[in-house]
Amino acid sequence: MEIAIAIGLCGAMGCLTRYYLSGWVYGILGRGFPYGTFVVNVIGAFIIGLLMEFGLRSALIPPTLRVGLTVGFLGGLTTFSTFSYETFRLLEDGEFLIASANVVLSVLVCLLFTWAGIITARHL
Repeated sequence: MEIAIAIGLCGAMGCLTRYYLSGWVYGILGRGFPYGTFVVNVIGAFIIGLLMEFGLRSALIPPTLRVGLTVGFLGGLTTFSTFSYETFRLLEDGEFLIASANVVLSVLVCLLFTWAGIITARHL
């Protein structure tokens, strides 16, 4: 039950963070590209790399908190379903170049930031 509570509370925080962070990014960069979704996914990729590597190598992050943060917070923060929908809409609107850029950038940059999180955790 403790893990379920941690996931639920952290998930709510992740959802709110996604809402406010992506809105802030769209406010700055506009909506010509799915910038808000891209930014939260990149940040989520970094954080999951950092938390998992550091959490599995150290006792400083208890397992319940690690699950709450990764499954809950990051599950609420990152937006693969939104990424899929926005990409589909771009394709449907004939924006093949922007849709392709979104797919390639999201996958490559998120992999890069996951690696960066892992490397950061290894140096903590």
